[in-house]
Amino acid sequence: MMERTEINELGEFGLIDRLTKNIEIKNASTVLGVGDDAAVIDPLGKQIVITTDLLLEGVHFDLTYTPLKHLGYKSIIVNLSDVYAMGATPTQVTVSIGISNRFGVEAIEEFYEGVYAACEKYDVDLVGGDTSSSQKGFVISVTAIGEVLADKFIQRNGANKSDLLCVSGDLGAAYLGLLFLEREKKIFMEAPKVQPNLEGEAYVVGRLLKPEARKDIISFFEKQTLVPTSMIDISDGLSSEILHLCKQSNLGCVLYEEKIPIKEEAKNAAFKFEIDPTACALSGGEDYELLFTIAQSDYEKLDSSIPITVIGYMTEPELGTHLITKGGSKHPLIAQGWNAMNK
Repeated sequence: MMERTEINELGEFGLIDRLTKNIEIKNASTVLGVGDDAAVIDPLGKQIVITTDLLLEGVHFDLTYTPLKHLGYKSIIVNLSDVYAMGATPTQVTVSIGISNRFGVEAIEEFYEGVYAACEKYDVDLVGGDTSSSQKGFVISVTAIGEVLADKFIQRNGANKSDLLCVSGDLGAAYLGLLFLEREKKIFMEAPKVQPNLEGEAYVVGRLLKPEARKDIISFFEKQTLVPTSMIDISDGLSSEILHLCKQSNLGCVLYEEKIPIKEEAKNAAFKFEIDPTACALSGGEDYELLFTIAQSDYEKLDSSIPITVIGYMTEPELGTHLITKGGSKHPLIAQGWNAMNK
């Protein structure tokens, strides 16, 4: 059984010292990190991108099946994904947590192992944060800071008529991973002695519990001197994010169902639940892929070695937003994505 140290044995500052004692600074723009009243960042002539996310136990994650290390990792990734969606490079993060006495010091250290693993992989510096007691479960707030060359950031509103609509990676798997974990939780609650059965579902479960941010796609853009006209990350489902781009850019679109990239593992998982894989991709969310538009003249810059798929194109606004099914029929594209405010 894991040793447990009560948090009040260390106190807030003792806990912070223990969690941050081995930080190594990686970015030249980090002048002063953890340990003072505030961090100091010098962007060296670049512009700063800032994003923040709040993750609440029971709304955004369930500790019944979410390992604390994975949770720490994912807490960083969901913020880095937003920085990459601006075409920027993440450089610093702050992490604040609210914790109840359900957790000992070792449990919080496990969470921070995941935080540091993500920071290490993506060359990001942890430069601050806060800890507090919480009466309502585990609360996590992460702020990510990134850098971009002056006025080179990519917004949601820059798409043009006839631009190609593209997406990185594959879609729908994270939602299916959630379905499996929720199913096993329900079985466990009814029969605690029954062992979970996630045989063969490592891919979809992994996509939910340990997502990655698309640093490789941003690096590819730089290498190819390819500048998307608009971009957003996919956290709430493909249809919802496409409609964001259309609304912000004042355009319509045509999306082809047959072009939506869905892994074989996700298709097989969807069939086990007797649901449509396309519906999972359109409405599932938490894929953290990048959705973006490029000029048709940039199509030749796309490379088969990088996971980017052209899934449609942008149209005049009066033509609306439509999905062309595999059978050739045309349907209005509507957003049915995951919504934390409805939980």
